[in-house]
Amino acid sequence: MATYVFRHKVGDIDTWLKGHDDRVRLFAPASNGFRTFQDADDPNSIVIVIDTDDIEKLGAIINDPKIQHIKDQHTVLEPITMSVEVKL
Repeated sequence: MATYVFRHKVGDIDTWLKGHDDRVRLFAPASNGFRTFQDADDPNSIVIVIDTDDIEKLGAIINDPKIQHIKDQHTVLEPITMSVEVKL
């Protein structure tokens, strides 16, 4: 299991927060759950921390053109930056 961090901005945080259940359903095939954070100095900048065994599947879900309408509905703004945990 590896931990990944996804960061991006949203157009409207209240709209984005209302889409939480959609994200739970979307990420479920590739994740055991995720945690959501909001930047302290920018309410429209969010971070999602996801533990997954299949980053390829998760990446395919996130980049699937078929879910663009959900990103648009949730006011997700590109780019989406991904970081991976560094094991020390």
